[in-house]
Amino acid sequence: MSEPSRFDRGHTDDLMTFLAASPSPYHAVANTAARLEKAGFRQVAETDAWDGTSGGKYVLRGGALVAWYVPEGAAAHTPFRIVGAHTDSPNLRVKPLPDTGAHGWRQVAVEIYGGPLLNSWLDRDLGLAGRLTLRDGSTRLLNVDRPLLRVPQLAIHLDRSVNADGLKLDKQRHLQPVWGLADTVRDGDLIAFLEEETGLAEGEITGWDLMVHSVEPPAHLGRDRDLVAGPRMDNLLSVHAGVAALTAVAGRDLPCIPVLAAFDHEENGSQSDTGADGPLLGSVLERSVFARGGTFEDRARAFAGTVCLSSDTGHAVHPNYAERHDPTHHPRVNGGPILKVNVNNRYATDGSGRAIWAAACEKADVPFQSFVSNNSMPCGTTIGPITAARHGIRTVDIGVAILSMHSARELCGVDDPHLLANALVAFLDG
Repeated sequence: MSEPSRFDRGHTDDLMTFLAASPSPYHAVANTAARLEKAGFRQVAETDAWDGTSGGKYVLRGGALVAWYVPEGAAAHTPFRIVGAHTDSPNLRVKPLPDTGAHGWRQVAVEIYGGPLLNSWLDRDLGLAGRLTLRDGSTRLLNVDRPLLRVPQLAIHLDRSVNADGLKLDKQRHLQPVWGLADTVRDGDLIAFLEEETGLAEGEITGWDLMVHSVEPPAHLGRDRDLVAGPRMDNLLSVHAGVAALTAVAGRDLPCIPVLAAFDHEENGSQSDTGADGPLLGSVLERSVFARGGTFEDRARAFAGTVCLSSDTGHAVHPNYAERHDPTHHPRVNGGPILKVNVNNRYATDGSGRAIWAAACEKADVPFQSFVSNNSMPCGTTIGPITAARHGIRTVDIGVAILSMHSARELCGVDDPHLLANALVAFLDG
């Protein structure tokens, strides 16, 4: 089989398409699954018995997906090479009783998901997307991708101190979006609207997992168009790079089994049946070993040789706040992906992991940078330490450096997404 061409800026253009089409984790995994299917992967159900045949396979569970490719003749103890990422992003999510309002305004009751930059959601045209559960237990994706809601900011005339003292937002009172006018609040209005929007009968929707999103599409930015602005880069950028890399290596004669694990709920702790702290990844890997006739000993050997790259976005040095960064570690956009290190295990990288990452980047001819937090600032974390601790798998934290992390609209360099994808191909290639 001929070697695939290296990813270039066309990959970044495709990322922008992927971001726009994936306003929720459920859309993200559906779009990822479609790309896998196009590459010859097939979905397997967790309730079915699995066989040990070679080829590409994937499991869907809610807003999470695990995909893997078994090379022809792979032994039961063949180790895995995993790219781990997450599908969720901080945002505003619809409450169980969504209909609210006051003073002639019709509003939607929302809850804060994860740790968003709250001010970034103000005065934006917002759509509504997610998953609907119907009376018969089936689910349907929803994407109202047009200006439907808005969280209006208070005029400066009514808050004269806002520029001097900073914006102060109460999460309960100040972030409920408006979506129209009404003299009285009527329970069921939002769901009735969604039933009409999707052509469903009245009373057909009995459950929902819905969230708002900015309808402004991703865009190139800058004099030289060397930046990309868009939503949900944290962390759909890594999901997109991961599926591109996995499908690129599928079909090769590999010494390992390449895997993409795209989890949900990273932004609120990963403790769910679709999160990195749940059993999904371990169950898939173990069943793959046993389906190929393996024993517990084979499982232990496979896990001992396995490596996971936890790929998540990181912080590029901010030109207006450089003092917030470590003085000797200033990752720059378009400088290549970053290796994330924290000696207190907020990231899982150690020296041996660094060597694995460096070898992959050298093989791909991709530059990389290092990131550590300023000692005076708390360090964030990822699925990396969770994966390492839960499964006993060597894990390395990497990603792409961006600005405006956790904003409704983030910023990255135009070259970093395809540089990351090329490095992931080299890693998955073994």
